[in-house]
Amino acid sequence: MPKNLVILAGGASSRMKKSLGTENLSEKEVVNANTRSKALLGFGKNNRPILDFLLLNAEKAGYKNVVIIINEKGALFKAYYGKKPKNNYFNGLSISYATQYVTKDRSKPFGTADALFQALVQFPELQNEAFTVCNSDNLYSVEALQALLTCKDPNAFINYDRDGLIFPMEKIERFALTLINENSHLEAIIEKPSKEKVNDYKGAEGKFRVSMNIFKFTGTEIYSFLKNCPIDPTRNEKELPTAILHMIKETASYMKGIPFNEHVPDLTSKEDITIMKDYIEKHY
Repeated sequence: MPKNLVILAGGASSRMKKSLGTENLSEKEVVNANTRSKALLGFGKNNRPILDFLLLNAEKAGYKNVVIIINEKGALFKAYYGKKPKNNYFNGLSISYATQYVTKDRSKPFGTADALFQALVQFPELQNEAFTVCNSDNLYSVEALQALLTCKDPNAFINYDRDGLIFPMEKIERFALTLINENSHLEAIIEKPSKEKVNDYKGAEGKFRVSMNIFKFTGTEIYSFLKNCPIDPTRNEKELPTAILHMIKETASYMKGIPFNEHVPDLTSKEDITIMKDYIEKHY
């Protein structure tokens, strides 16, 4: 069984850089939040990147091969996790890098579907294998990562109970809601539903379910939909949920929703840094 994990770390971290909430942070922490990838913000007694803790969970879950998707300015990742393009040893894992290149007509990366597509081009073996994909700034649990690694369905995602997420409601309301059918197969992803319509998307068990951007794919099934992903007209990017929805609507492929009820610590804004520090101190 392939034990591949692909981590999305090539984004511009725009929301973190633009956010306020610096009153509990040191001057160095503010500078790092404004200049570094969120995945490289330091935590714990050794001030290591938050990515360390995600990689620790991944190793405990049973993964062996990790591809970190970085941008063209991602040299600092190599200072932490190895300078070779491929197969750097780090705490029981083999770390490799894919680069999300930005075309000359754009000022920032082209979105998560484009990032994953470029990774599959640079690591063509993934086009024929199963792999898990997740964000670099969410601290997913060992159990969630393991659920996707051991899942026998070709494509799947962790379908979180919204009530289990310990976030302010105004933040939770920005998460994408998911709808599944009687077979727990994904039918729709609803981005930022209005308060007037949100109750239309309650699941059969009476719960709101959300995606936190952690998926399992089989390369042969998702590759063409990453390559041909339409551009989101609002964000002007190729988004992974768009590629997924096209895959499940245009083929016999499906995404199995695996229900989970737990919190997922994240780094969206500077206010989250203090919360993450407390979480790391308590759990690691």
